[in-house]
Amino acid sequence: MRSRRALGALGVVFLLSAGCGIPEASDVRVDGKGGTAAEAGAVNGRRSEPPSRTASGSANDAFVRNFLSAAAGEPDRAYERVKNFVAPEHRSRLQEKKGSEVALTVVRLRETIFTLNSDSTTTVKITVQQIGVLRTNGTLAPPVATETAYEFRLRSGALGGTGNDERAGLYVLDPPNALLLSDVALQLYYQDESIYFWNSDRTRLVPDQRYLPFAVPDERRVNEVVKWLVGGPSEWLRPGVVGLPDQTELINNATGANDRWEVNLDMSGDDKSRIDQLITQLAWSLGDLKGELELKIRNNSQPVQDLHERRVSHSLYPIAEGPQRFGVYEGAIRPLDFAGEPSGAVPLVPEVNRNIVSAALARDHGRILAATVVSSGKNRQRLAVGAGSVPISALNRNAPEYASISRPVWLRTVDSRPAQGLVVADGRLYRFDETARMYQLPLNLPSAGVTAVATALDGQRVALIADGRLYVAAVNLDGGGVSIGPPRPLVTSLTGLTAVDWGSEDRLVVAGSAGQPAIYEISVDGALETPLRTDVGAKVNHLTAYPTNRTLPLSSGAYMYEANGVAYRSGPFERIGPERVRDITPPPAGVRPSNPSAPFFLY
Repeated sequence: MRSRRALGALGVVFLLSAGCGIPEASDVRVDGKGGTAAEAGAVNGRRSEPPSRTASGSANDAFVRNFLSAAAGEPDRAYERVKNFVAPEHRSRLQEKKGSEVALTVVRLRETIFTLNSDSTTTVKITVQQIGVLRTNGTLAPPVATETAYEFRLRSGALGGTGNDERAGLYVLDPPNALLLSDVALQLYYQDESIYFWNSDRTRLVPDQRYLPFAVPDERRVNEVVKWLVGGPSEWLRPGVVGLPDQTELINNATGANDRWEVNLDMSGDDKSRIDQLITQLAWSLGDLKGELELKIRNNSQPVQDLHERRVSHSLYPIAEGPQRFGVYEGAIRPLDFAGEPSGAVPLVPEVNRNIVSAALARDHGRILAATVVSSGKNRQRLAVGAGSVPISALNRNAPEYASISRPVWLRTVDSRPAQGLVVADGRLYRFDETARMYQLPLNLPSAGVTAVATALDGQRVALIADGRLYVAAVNLDGGGVSIGPPRPLVTSLTGLTAVDWGSEDRLVVAGSAGQPAIYEISVDGALETPLRTDVGAKVNHLTAYPTNRTLPLSSGAYMYEANGVAYRSGPFERIGPERVRDITPPPAGVRPSNPSAPFFLY
């Protein structure tokens, strides 16, 4: 029916080993990293249902992995699946909930300790990082639980029966009073989906990440997506988007056969433009689904739409050209040349292309937007901004001086309103306009120590780093101004974060420490993370990415960063040396050329 995205495509780290239980000669064992969960039924090459209780035999560690996967799947059977793992005499300890109250506690496993007891049971202690709460509407809400460890016991299903029959499997005693789901199970048994809501002025669709069990049959997928749209956006995204009209309801279930789908909604209003926008919203929210859509409003049919044609004619982002790479070389913006990639001239006249520390260039309805951080002497920096046709001949310098200014970023819009951007100066977040005037934006954060900001391609979401922690927030552009909604903290195994950018609609590229400097890809809700580079070797002080998107994608995501005064690029990974800098005069013989710094993309 449609392609299903695999989660965590670059690899999965398992924090439980693939051993075969506790050796008789040992009473304690600490498990590290290792194998995979047992195989279950599959859908389109992916597991659909988690393994049964007996699938692991008497292997303690495999059983625990499977127990932490048992809740995965359709919510109405979550308690039933988990109770199958629990000894009958202990099942009453799970306080079962119904309907929309069913929620899974998603955790990242840190360590598992098995201790053999004198009564032939085994005590299991798992240390975890709380990631979030997976709700029945497919959203991963911020974590509610505060536990850093859970403890329960295991016993053989053969006790008092057939002796050491491994086919009897194991049972859980004293189960946690929560439906635990490991981050690995989230990747194995769910696909991540992007549904879309219109921004507050209805000019741009904004993605909202959800999770759908692979166990949901194809014929019900359309129904689930429509129910998500009717239910409204994720809480953190609400300040920047609008949902369907209040009291909108799905009439019966969405149905489909032979590539024709029917959705019937009880929705107030007969505004033809709003209904047309809803069709576009549905077309993109149904992802790669092909075929025809018949939307009915209170049983009144609208013209049948071809989903693929609707997506082609209503693109998500105003991008017509691929990205070009630039960097700063000896205080000036210069093109970076790589074989097979587009490369263009610097869109600034030489007279203003001086004393530059970092920069952001963006295409905007036939114009170029240029935001630069320039050195103004005495260890002070200032923002210089310009906009216009190429080449830009003047940069406005109305901003005050600061001790430190981050890499600036532009908020992209689809209309011709005056451009605005965001920048961090001396630990505070500011918006700036085309005249370089800066306005501080209040943030509801424990501390004002902001060090980095990045904007999504839709212009309605930002990622922030404050006091070494990662946040996302919605942007509201009503009234021509900019306001930032309450930031949502994201949980990650990285610490001491230093840089961030958007790698795609629902993924961030983040630099921090994983015991040593590293760069990870992290989902917009913090649940899924993939190491991109773990051998960075030095603190990353600058990072930029081209966000892979459905309008003009690259074959793979691209990012560049700077660490210890040296710039690098991904895909393929290589150091960006002076030989990659175009339009420069080679230094005299015996003089070592400078390294380019602060690389960025123009798109």
